[in-house]
Amino acid sequence: MAAVVDLAGVGVVRGTATLLDDVTWTVDESDRWVVLGPNGAGKTTLLQLLAAQIHPSTGVVGLLDEVLGTVDVFELRPRIGLTSAALAERIPRSERVHDVVVSASYAVVGRWRESYDDLDHERADELLSSLGIAGLADRTFGTLSEGERKRVQIARALMTDPELLLLDEPSAGLDLTGRETLLRTLSALATDPYAPASVLVTHHVEEIPVGVTHVLLLKHGRVVAAGPIAETLTAARLGETFDLEVELTSRAGRWSAQAR
Repeated sequence: MAAVVDLAGVGVVRGTATLLDDVTWTVDESDRWVVLGPNGAGKTTLLQLLAAQIHPSTGVVGLLDEVLGTVDVFELRPRIGLTSAALAERIPRSERVHDVVVSASYAVVGRWRESYDDLDHERADELLSSLGIAGLADRTFGTLSEGERKRVQIARALMTDPELLLLDEPSAGLDLTGRETLLRTLSALATDPYAPASVLVTHHVEEIPVGVTHVLLLKHGRVVAAGPIAETLTAARLGETFDLEVELTSRAGRWSAQAR
C-alpha cells in the first residue's frame, strides 16, 4: 500500500523553540488518522508540514511520492485538501458559497478573473449536494452559521479531488448540534473507501469521527504513541499525553474521556 505521508526524523526549530522533535510517521492511502495532543504539542506545525506550507529543520518529509525541498510546492499543494481556521479567516465574507468551493480549482481565495468550465461548476455543485448544503450555494459565506462554514470548507478542500485531506480542529467553536452534524459528515468521509487519506487534528477524543483508523499522540513536539486507534488509544497513553489521569470509554466508534 502506497504511503502518502512518510516522515523520517523530522524536527522543526524556530529560534530557541523546538516545535517538533524526531518525528517518524507514515500515513498510507487508506488510512484515516486523528492527531491528539494538548496546546503546544506541535499539532499545527505538523499539519503545516503536511500541507507543504513550511519545511523541516531536520529530517525528511515525503508527501505524495515527493520530498519537501526537492519539489515545487505550488504543484504539490493542489493535491492536498486543507480546512483550517486560518483559511476560513481569508475567505471574503461577501463571497458566494458556490464560488468559495469552485475557486479551489485555482488554489485561490476569493474569485477574481479566473475562468471555470462547466465541469468545475458541476463538481462544486455535486460536493455541496453530497455534504447536504446544496441549498447554501447562493448564500454569502458571511451569512452562514459556524457549522455551515465548516462543511463549505470541506467541500472546498475536496474540490480538486485531493490525495490527502487535512482537517485542523474542524469541530472547534461548534455547539452540540453543529458538532454532531459535522461529525456525521466526517464519518461518512472516513468510511468512504474512495475518499482520500485523511489527518484530523483535535484536542478532544469526543471529536473523533466514527471510521478513524489510526491515532497519533503528540506531546512537546514528540510522538508519545502512534498506531491503530483500537490498540493505541488507551487511558494510560492519553493521560501521559495530557498529564492527567483519565477514564476513557469507547462506544459504537465514539470516544469519551474525563478526569479520574
